[in-house]
Formats: sequence, structure tokens, C-alpha cells
Amino acid sequence: MTDIRLLNRPGHMPAARFGAPTDLPPQFQAMAAKPGDMILPSPVNAHDHGYGIRTLDCGIVDDALETWIPGMRLRPRTDAYLEALVAFGRLAKTGTGATMHCHNSLNIERLVDEAQAVMRAAADIGIRLALSCPLLNFDPWAYDGGPERLKPFLTEEQWALLSPGIPAYAPVSVQVEAVEAVAAANNSPLVDVQYGPVGPQWCSDALLEAIAEASAASGRRIHMHLLESPRQRQWLDRRFRQGVVRYLDEIGFLSPRLAVAHGVQLRPDECELLAERGVQIVSNPAANLRLRSGVAPLPAIVERGPDFAIGLDGSGFDDDQDLWREMRLLYLLQGERGLTRRVTAAKVFDAAIRTGARVVNAPTGEDFVLVDYQALIADALFDDVDEAEVLLTRMDSRHPKVLFVAGREVLRDGQLTGIDFDAARQELLAQARADLPRLRTQREHARLLSGASRNYYAGWEI
Repeated sequence: MTDIRLLNRPGHMPAARFGAPTDLPPQFQAMAAKPGDMILPSPVNAHDHGYGIRTLDCGIVDDALETWIPGMRLRPRTDAYLEALVAFGRLAKTGTGATMHCHNSLNIERLVDEAQAVMRAAADIGIRLALSCPLLNFDPWAYDGGPERLKPFLTEEQWALLSPGIPAYAPVSVQVEAVEAVAAANNSPLVDVQYGPVGPQWCSDALLEAIAEASAASGRRIHMHLLESPRQRQWLDRRFRQGVVRYLDEIGFLSPRLAVAHGVQLRPDECELLAERGVQIVSNPAANLRLRSGVAPLPAIVERGPDFAIGLDGSGFDDDQDLWREMRLLYLLQGERGLTRRVTAAKVFDAAIRTGARVVNAPTGEDFVLVDYQALIADALFDDVDEAEVLLTRMDSRHPKVLFVAGREVLRDGQLTGIDFDAARQELLAQARADLPRLRTQREHARLLSGASRNYYAGWEI
């Protein structure tokens, strides 16, 4: 087991198998790496929402995106630090060293305090964090007109029950200033604060233009959902006659500072424009399937650009926040039907490591995971099968042994070194259960709103 490959060597799977401790990066040299162990740069979860209590545990069953969103009313009121601590802990236990956290709070007045709590949670776990601060002010509840579009599908009594919950949004300038306040409060080199317009369907032109201007002036990155569902494609095509991607380009929104998640409904010409502007796409295969959005056109994206990364979106294939399984799902979905494949194993690892690092604005080559590779090939008859193929076929959260992030040991023998994960999870669950009386009421509200949304969108041609 002495076959050694250079870390991050272009065109090769970025991994190495070791037969001697001297082969290891410095932080591993004091450890007893065994023959058959593998070290590779840790993957990046390039799009997520930090659910400590996962959506299904809240009673939010998978559905089409627009009828699933009302179920988010069932998210319990828990401590922001503890919610993030459990979410980030799950990731680190799988060997993931960095995550893009799209914060879920819509209360701009609480954003700075909640963001500080989230950053503290990432520091206590020891992972890198990109924090996408949510920005939105348009079309709540329904595209193409907002809440009033759902009124015909509710009784007067139901409308009276639900309408007080219609969100009110802070002015554009206040929202942008809040992101800068979060950035000013950040003193960690492992945290990158970003603008987080939730999606063009939920942002006014004025807000999108303000974000583009602020990003150009400050150099701050932007992270945004884009063209996730068929209904978003249909509505945005009506709203922007030149196309939403072309509109974003016209206002200076597209640049190497931008990453967009999902992109399931992107057309080839839009992929080419995003590539020309240096934008990154984050693919979320399990979420796209679970929320009935479809399969992203990754072969076309690989052929035309732009670069793509991989994210769990809080909706992993087995609901376990295992990025290795997500990589496998993406690889299988994009196998195509011909004799050659454009989305190769090497491209999947490049997406999870190099492009993921760009999305979270992190360096490459500083964070590593040690994997029990021998367990993956214990029954192998040949020892020369491409390691990338083995990992994409069998790797999961059971196999990482050690994780180092920025020189700090975050995981050893499958256990987090910075926190008691089980105790944190139990405390978070207790907080969530204490909120059950309110959630039982909200469950009926979510059912009514989801039903009205289903009836509203039923008339749309998809």
C-alpha cells in the first residue's frame, strides 16, 4: 500500500494512500496512520441551511417546492447556537470540513445576534463557515402577485386566520446594511460573510440591483438560489422578458463572486453566460429529487461551464447529511446513456473540493480527512482499481477517521473533539419539543397554505 499520488494534482483524483508516516502532511505525522489509510482534502458542503432539527422531524414531508415551503412554519423555535451546533456537528462527523450556511431567519433585527451565534457554533465544532445572510422582499407565498393570489383558494375565515402572518420586509438599504453589520462582527479567518438573496423570485429589482452594487464595491461574495423548480422558470420568464440570467448580467450581478444553487431549469445559453462571467453552480441532487424539481443539466454544464460544486441543502438522500452519499447520487444520476460520460469521477471530486472551496471563499490544501480505505477494499481481488471509483461507490460517513481543519483536529475515531454531540442534540430536541403547543396550531396553518398553493399552481402549465 505505498502508491502515492500528489495532493491536488490537476487531472487526478486528489487523494493519497500512505505506507509510511513521513508521507503525511505535517498535522498527521504524529498519528499512527495505517497501511491502507487514505488522506484527501476534505469535501465542502457548498449549499445548506443548517437544520439541527431536520425537516422530516418537524413533520414537513417532501413535496413539490412551492407546496413544501409552507411547512417551514413547523420549524420549532430553538436557540440559534444550538441549532447550528448540531447541524455542523453532523457534517463534521462525516469528514466535511466546510459548509455554506444559508441562514433561515427572516427577522432582520435579529440577524446580527443570530449570525454571531452561528459563527460561534462553527468555531466550537472547528469547521470553516460561509454565512449567507438572507435578503428578500418580494412575492411572499405565491409568485406573480404575492399573498393575494392565494385568497381565492381560501375561505374568508381561513384568510382571516392566515393573513396576519404575511411577512413585512425591511427597506432594501436596511437589509444590505445588516449584512455589513454581520461582517463587521466577524473576527474569524475561518468565516466568510456573504450576501444571500434567497432567489430572484423573492427579490425586487431594487434589492437585486442594490446587492450587485454592494458586492462590486466591497468584493463580498453572493450566494443565491436560482431556477430551482419548473414554476420558478415559468414565472421568471414572464417577469424578465430577456430572461432572468440575462437580466442579472445587465445589472452587474454575474461575476466570479457569485454562486447559484440548484440551477435545475437552466438552458444551455444561460450556462454559457454564467461560465463567461465566472459564476459557480452548486448542484443539490437529493433536494432536487425530494422537492420534485428534477435533475440538473450537469453534462451540459460540464461541457459549457460554469464550474460546479455540491451541496446537501439540508435534504440528503438518506436524510443523514452525508456528503459522500450525495456525491454518489450525483455521479449516478449524471451517468448518461452513452459509452462515455462527461461528469467523470475526477470532476465530482474536483467539484466537492476545489469548486466548493471557492464557493465558501476558503483556501485549498489546508483541510484533510483520513479515511479507512482498507475497509472499502477489504474483499477486493485487484489493488489497482481507481480510488475515486471506489469512494464514489462505497464511501459513507462510517469511514472518516480523522478530520483536520486549519491545523486543528476536529474529528478523531469518529468522535468530535470540540463538543459532546449527543448532549447537544438532546438539548436541542428538548427545546423543540417544548415548542410543540405552538407547532400544533401552526400545523393547521401550514396545511391550509400548502393546499391553497397547490390549487393556485395547478393551473400553471409545466
